[in-house]
Amino acid sequence: MDMDMIIVLITLILAVVLFATEKLRVDMVSVLIMAILMITGVLTPAEGLAGFSNAATITVAAMFIISSALYRTGALNAIGYKLTKLFRKDFTQAILVLMIVVGFLSAFMNNTPVVAIFIPIVIRAARSSEQDASKALMPLSFAAMIGGICTVIGTSTNILVSGIAEDNGLAPIGMFELTSLGIVFFAVGVAYMFFIGLKLIPKREIAKDLTRKFGMGEYLTDIVLLPEANSVGKRIVHAPLVKELDMDIIQILRQGKKIYNPSGATTLEANDVLRVRSDIEKIRLAQERVGVSIKSAAVISEKDIRSEEMTLMEVIITPGSRLEGKTLKEVDFKRRYGATALAIRKRDEVMHDRIGTIKLRSGDTLLVELKSDHIQDFKQYVQDNGNPLIISTEIAQPRYRKDKIIPAALIVLAVILLAAFNIMPIVIAAVSGCIALILLGCVPMDEAYQAIEWKIIFLIAGALSLGVALEKTGVAKEISHYIVFVVGEYGPVAVLSSIYLITTILTNMMSNNAAAVLIAPIGISAAIEMGIDPRPILIAITFAASASFMTPVGYQTNTMIYGAGNYKFSDFIKVGGPLNLLFWILATLLIPLFFPF
Repeated sequence: MDMDMIIVLITLILAVVLFATEKLRVDMVSVLIMAILMITGVLTPAEGLAGFSNAATITVAAMFIISSALYRTGALNAIGYKLTKLFRKDFTQAILVLMIVVGFLSAFMNNTPVVAIFIPIVIRAARSSEQDASKALMPLSFAAMIGGICTVIGTSTNILVSGIAEDNGLAPIGMFELTSLGIVFFAVGVAYMFFIGLKLIPKREIAKDLTRKFGMGEYLTDIVLLPEANSVGKRIVHAPLVKELDMDIIQILRQGKKIYNPSGATTLEANDVLRVRSDIEKIRLAQERVGVSIKSAAVISEKDIRSEEMTLMEVIITPGSRLEGKTLKEVDFKRRYGATALAIRKRDEVMHDRIGTIKLRSGDTLLVELKSDHIQDFKQYVQDNGNPLIISTEIAQPRYRKDKIIPAALIVLAVILLAAFNIMPIVIAAVSGCIALILLGCVPMDEAYQAIEWKIIFLIAGALSLGVALEKTGVAKEISHYIVFVVGEYGPVAVLSSIYLITTILTNMMSNNAAAVLIAPIGISAAIEMGIDPRPILIAITFAASASFMTPVGYQTNTMIYGAGNYKFSDFIKVGGPLNLLFWILATLLIPLFFPF
């Protein structure tokens, strides 16, 4: 084993660990991979950066724009409102219809905006029908994943594997080549979720009182500022209560009048009643100070905060949000968004202390307070500035371009047909579709840039460079040789089954795109060594990379529903584990029948 192989192996292990643990952002990991491979001379600069100009990368970027254009016409919302009525009539049957509709939509567009549209619809419908939203959100995410495997444009992973096949001298995956087998998987997945999965999903009642859901009872307190307090006469930004105890003043009651979300320039006066957000220990320290008195020991509930002037809102950070990877202080959240963040829910933990310094990740849920008459402005600002936050308690209604529904739909249809009938390569069809959408005003140029999830683009580019290194140095061949040595004697089906299992394990721990790009070169090498057609192996990798049911971190739609559904990590293992096992068995039995060796 030469030095280049050792470097690539170490880089591969480092990449898998960093992708799985999320110690660094995935796009940062990808840049790190490219840098290591180029600095050590394993790849030339042209090879290391080739992932950015790869046809698959460009196609994925184009599909982000196409999906965004269709989303902003409001067509999906119209479907959502129809489903809302069905949810109120028959909740269980509505889940079945929801899965079918979402699966179909996800076959032709990026599933992130699809799921983003339906999360608030599902939550609102569940509350109005007094049902558990958790029962519908997991089927929503799983249906989006499975639906994505039905066409080559259904998910970026399919496009990537198709591109890798083409780079290795194989035919690219056709537009509907995956459809027949994909429909079988989709039907089995929907049936499993409807008859078994719904029974396995624990009841995760979403508390109607948001202060209780976020455990705010001990963190919201009314205190009185007596004349002798050293904060009297000082601006909030300079007040000792704020500077020394890190309290966040969200409301001032002064002479019978309420000042909501006071700015840092507001001067505090004697006898002001301050509603503050802080942890219990700091509230006790404040009580010990001269001139500060706790007004009431009673727990402050949502109804105490909500009024004609103020409201509470639950907001989810989605993949691609500008808030991802930043802190509330870095983005100046209170001033820019006109809202005060009271708490952050990160997976199973709710955080109240120093939340302005916590780095936000996709799937994090914020409890925010804002003026009631500012809700629509807040939603519109979020939409217009490329911050796809979901308003989980209400259906967000940005300004849709309803007059562009027909041209956008026709352009999407044209892209599909041009690629399906091999009139032009999918990358050309997708880029041409983007140009047409921009020229016809379906999506402005600035919005087109915002629609692209650049984190995914960098992830793909970095993973592709590592894939090139695996092939160039022979590491892929060595790993595939080991797989063939262990299971090859049992035949090609055993090799296919093993590679599917490895891919699905990886995709549950890290990005599905990264898992597919890392395993694809190994799968191709294994097929060549055994003298069989690589096609079935690549199809297995494609399907396995989208089978991320066991964890909330492997696939972005799972991350999105995690906080919204009040799930626990173990819920995904309990419900998704059997589905992953079922799909593994199906893949082992059916892929060789649909795609013979």
